Amino acid sequence: MNFQFYLEKLIDSKEFQEFKKTHPKAFLCSGFFSIDKKANDNQQHLDYFIPKLNKMFSFKLNQNPIEVMPVEDFGFTDNKKIEKIPDNLDFDFEKLEKIVEQKMQQGKINKKIEKLLWSLQNHNKKEILIGTIFISNLGMIKVSYDLQNKKLIDFQKKSFFDFIKIMRKDKK
Repeated sequence: MNFQFYLEKLIDSKEFQEFKKTHPKAFLCSGFFSIDKKANDNQQHLDYFIPKLNKMFSFKLNQNPIEVMPVEDFGFTDNKKIEKIPDNLDFDFEKLEKIVEQKMQQGKINKKIEKLLWSLQNHNKKEILIGTIFISNLGMIKVSYDLQNKKLIDFQKKSFFDFIKIMRKDKK
């Protein structure tokens, strides 16, 4: 599926149309996409920010009807400006998965992708996708994808055990 499919699904929904009627200045500010290759527990969320109210709402697209949820803590301090994400972005999750698989092959990572988590963000005036890809044998790959230049800008293989080591250091 591609991003525009999900955006159109949202825009065409009764829930979003009512939301935009009430909050016409609300804008797209982030998104979350989960693609589960094993359990088929796929999720899509698109988040809209209302500047006047300093509030964010998340639209859960895999519900019918679409569920609108307030986001209580969106991880920004008061002095951090929430940036708008353009609604004309065009990217395909299957193509992104293939890019990750190619990079895995180049790095001789012979594991199977089990789940992909993508976070759509505006970071330093750049639209990026930050990915956490879970692979077999408790492996993990962290990626960043620049949507403007259409290229992978970060790729790091991690292990579940790397995170256990980090947690142990924090407890000492």
